[in-house]
Amino acid sequence: MPDYAIETKDVTKIFPGHVAALAGLDLAVPRGTVYGLIGRNGAGKTTAIRALMGLLHADSGAARLMGFNMWTASRVERERVGYVSQSQQLHAWMTVGELADYASHFYDRWDDVYARSLARKFETPWDRQVGVLSGGQQRKVSILLALSARPEVLLLDEPAAGLDPIARRELVDEVVEVIARGDGCTVLFSTHIISDLERLAEMVGVMDRGRMVMSSRLDDLKTRTKRVQVIFEAAAPPADFRVPGAVRQTVEGPVVTAVARIESDTQLDAVRRIPGARVNVFPLGLEDAFIELFGPGSRAEFTL
Repeated sequence: MPDYAIETKDVTKIFPGHVAALAGLDLAVPRGTVYGLIGRNGAGKTTAIRALMGLLHADSGAARLMGFNMWTASRVERERVGYVSQSQQLHAWMTVGELADYASHFYDRWDDVYARSLARKFETPWDRQVGVLSGGQQRKVSILLALSARPEVLLLDEPAAGLDPIARRELVDEVVEVIARGDGCTVLFSTHIISDLERLAEMVGVMDRGRMVMSSRLDDLKTRTKRVQVIFEAAAPPADFRVPGAVRQTVEGPVVTAVARIESDTQLDAVRRIPGARVNVFPLGLEDAFIELFGPGSRAEFTL
């Protein structure tokens, strides 16, 4: 049995026009972990999830769920996975109940009692056609179907998109309950909503331009990611100067500003010993770190 329930190794995917959606993506999610994936639009999050699901074929590298390549996986292997896509397409002519009954034939572990309970909790009418439901309600139906399959691996691509704050909280609570069941379900979800990430994720991966820029436990990311500013007396920093542990850095005149992983109190001692250099270190919350990495003006290349 593999150590990782979700894994990609050096996965690349080039779309027409030489657009590199994935550029050597490495991702490893231990079994039973809730992993949050963040990054700007176009970073490759959806492509990565679709490659893992076997909905598109990677040009190179390996993408596996529970050790299986979902592109060639059997029905028995595929039914162990739950998935909510960013743009779920549901059978509009079916009622919610009919759709649930239809889906139940594909999953041996389907839990109809749980499906009906979720419908009541989400205030989703069981006997109403899906096509007449609002976009947010249809999103809830997609989540209901994925959770009711009682999957071993759950992939959620922007699951809270289109949901109001109350529905988002219900979704988060339900995922928390899935985790609390203790049956080892592994969850990978992409999101732009930092508060949801902080409530759910044990581990966080930051993607940019089809690569994994950072991946660590959430607590470590929050406590060890800092903004480091180095001010030199000279008109410019020394040639090829980099802040130790920098993930991204920019230079404006004599000032170098970096988002850096600070692993120890002594990590910046060598910089402090540079004649005429003044070092300032600032804490960063997760949202602040995201803005520093991806906000306006963040055009510098990432360092892996």
